[in-house]
Amino acid sequence: MLSKHTPGTSSSQVDFSTGSVRQNVLAVAAPMLVAQVLNLLYNIVDRIYIGKLPGEGALALAGLGVCFPVVTLVTAFANLFGVGGAPLCSIARGEKDLPKARRIMANAWFMLLACGAVLTVAGIAFHRPILYLLGASDDTYPYAAAYLIIYLLGTVFVMTSLGLNPYINSQGFAKIGMLTVLLGAAVNILLDPVLIFLLGMGVRGAAIATVFSQFLSAVWVVRFLTGPQAELTLEWKGFRPDFACIGRIVALGTSSFVMSFTDSLVQVACNSTLQTFGGDIYVSVMTVINSVRQIAQTPVMALTDGTSPIISYNYGARSITRVRQAIRFMTQLGFGYTLLIWGLISAFPTLFIRIFNQDPALLEAAVPSLHIYFFGFVMMAFQFTGQSVFKSLGKAKMAIFFSLLRKAVIVVPLTLILPHVAGLGVNGVFLAEPISNVIGGLACYITMRLTVMPELSALERDKAAA
Repeated sequence: MLSKHTPGTSSSQVDFSTGSVRQNVLAVAAPMLVAQVLNLLYNIVDRIYIGKLPGEGALALAGLGVCFPVVTLVTAFANLFGVGGAPLCSIARGEKDLPKARRIMANAWFMLLACGAVLTVAGIAFHRPILYLLGASDDTYPYAAAYLIIYLLGTVFVMTSLGLNPYINSQGFAKIGMLTVLLGAAVNILLDPVLIFLLGMGVRGAAIATVFSQFLSAVWVVRFLTGPQAELTLEWKGFRPDFACIGRIVALGTSSFVMSFTDSLVQVACNSTLQTFGGDIYVSVMTVINSVRQIAQTPVMALTDGTSPIISYNYGARSITRVRQAIRFMTQLGFGYTLLIWGLISAFPTLFIRIFNQDPALLEAAVPSLHIYFFGFVMMAFQFTGQSVFKSLGKAKMAIFFSLLRKAVIVVPLTLILPHVAGLGVNGVFLAEPISNVIGGLACYITMRLTVMPELSALERDKAAA
């Protein structure tokens, strides 16, 4: 690690090479948790306010839910180049190859901007057929279109903010990464009620607040990464795309992309099937349940994301004992948390549902659906842990395989098949999730233990023999 007087370091930068691994994980994960909770607010605050529009809340909420797959797809592309390149940056830092780390970051931003521009143009041009494909009805289309068109205009800002923030965290500046999201979330929370209710803009107001907030976050990220405090700075002078570097980023980022993309695919399958078997009310129910799931999984995602740069850095530095300690701590804490939150959701389902909507018909439909959907949620800890280890160590193929296994191979087919089995109907849609959690989570974690741990033992032996 750099010395105390090396330019680019500061008291807010966490040194991954020294001290307690648990303290390092918590030092990075705690600000990440705050950041991800705030990032969650970008999405759920809109739903909370929209769900409370007088006389049209449930319908508007369904319209917003139809937009989720597109929003998730934008996030998927941000993760492709953000989460894909950040572990490579951390490994390069552990190897003391800072020019390589800078090159990775610059190429990632180039691709974030290019993809953002393409998604904006394509999304707006084809928004109507896309929304109907995603489960919109004639009643929900006006709400969905009003939100989506404005949101897509800010795609480049979303991509820059979400895609570059992991490069701040990979340098150990977790608090700065948290402030990126804090800035945007605070503005979004303040603007939402003003634009939605006071100015009567409804779903358009929610979209404008989100886009403006992401714009501010993007400016903050770029300003930090081009300033003197960052250890790795964005440099455009003499820049040319390095397609070999971009290929490595994409290879590793494909795992995160597939996870987000398959989330989008699952949402499409769920919305379409629920529209057939239950109508708009069950599309609203799924919107609420997805929102509860995002709340529930945010802390465990912060834990795994906070552990990832520590695993990557120490793997690059060949500090294998610290890698093992980080994996063990992440597994234990993740299991304990998911067990706790599953218990809370099971015991107080209406408390979580009422955050978004209090319509009696929606509550009646949502409570049993929530119980089914969250059954065995504790198994998600194993999925997140296994995926995080594979990504942190640069094992792209394994990470991609298990991303596809849980969602594309298990959830989507079950979502389409189970409603037709034994009269399950809408319950079959919600049952697909716990089945995939058990099968996918265990398969991912067990494979990680059987493949990664022997490799780490071999590296330890090689280091001892050298």
